Amino acid sequence: MSSPRIAVIAGDGIGPEVIEQAIRVADAAVHKYDQTALAWNHLPWSSEYYKRTGHIVPADGWDLLAQHDAIFLGAVGSPDVPDTVTVHGLLLPMRRKFDQYVNLRPAYLFEGVTSPLSGKKPGSIDMLVYRENTEGEYAPIGGRLYPGTTDDIAIQTAVFTWRGCERIMRAAFEGARKRRKKVHSITKSNALPYGMVLWDEVFREVAKDYPDVQTYSLLVDAAAMDFVRKPEIFDVVVASNLFGDILTDLSAIVTGSVGLAASANLNPERKYPSMFEPVHGSAPDIAGKGIANPLAAVLSVAMLLDHLHLEKSGQAVRRAVATVLKEGKALTPDLGGKATTREVADATIAAI
Repeated sequence: MSSPRIAVIAGDGIGPEVIEQAIRVADAAVHKYDQTALAWNHLPWSSEYYKRTGHIVPADGWDLLAQHDAIFLGAVGSPDVPDTVTVHGLLLPMRRKFDQYVNLRPAYLFEGVTSPLSGKKPGSIDMLVYRENTEGEYAPIGGRLYPGTTDDIAIQTAVFTWRGCERIMRAAFEGARKRRKKVHSITKSNALPYGMVLWDEVFREVAKDYPDVQTYSLLVDAAAMDFVRKPEIFDVVVASNLFGDILTDLSAIVTGSVGLAASANLNPERKYPSMFEPVHGSAPDIAGKGIANPLAAVLSVAMLLDHLHLEKSGQAVRRAVATVLKEGKALTPDLGGKATTREVADATIAAI
């Protein structure tokens, strides 16, 4: 069996710091549990690369990425480079070009981690958010008229298709069947009578094919309240691009830290490579200090290993993270500790 090829875009800010440690952890797990190796192909695409070359993705970049089995991304974004270059030049186009329509974001309250919500016990918060990842509110449709004047007009169009809604919802229902068989759909159809009403209609139709799964529909404002008030009611959540983006930052915080928030951008049909990334972003305020929490990247690489059918290794990584958090000896400042990024990775590798 040839080694899986993984494109690595460490990116900006703390991205290179956490990616380096996550790769060390992945290599340790794969060596021990799957007796294989991973072929990491490091690509220099970042804000610094853009400032040197004038582009963040080279002309042949998308073809190059397509030759890999998966993509591991640290973070993109820098205060001195517009988001139109980083987010809109790399991250969002990648999701669309490679049809990574399932954005999967787990949120779990580990033992040893304190939730900002009082009285929450380990494991009491355990949700999996399926965020539609290629259309909805982030569709690049719209424009500006008379920019730079007081007559400036901005048009931003959200796009919802039956196909787009159905496929993310079916993914969510299939995921729920492997968990506690509950799906919450997040909507705002009382105020958005076209796209969100279509979303609701598709949800009701898809639900008919899953009579064994309990279904609920929540307006996004009520969902935001319940993510804080009673997050333990949620199992699988399915949401549009914007709603899923916002709510998963909230779910990360109620489970202790955005430094633990992993994600996968999946093309389930495997026609294109899927991409795995920590949720936290480039965090330029702590970049270079060696204190970034690598565990979001580590948990993301565990999802990557699952995707590559190296499930033994993925499970080993998650067990090791749980052990490190439970012991509480190697925690970064966001979790109340004093450990460095590398020390957390060292402890995780020791647990493996």
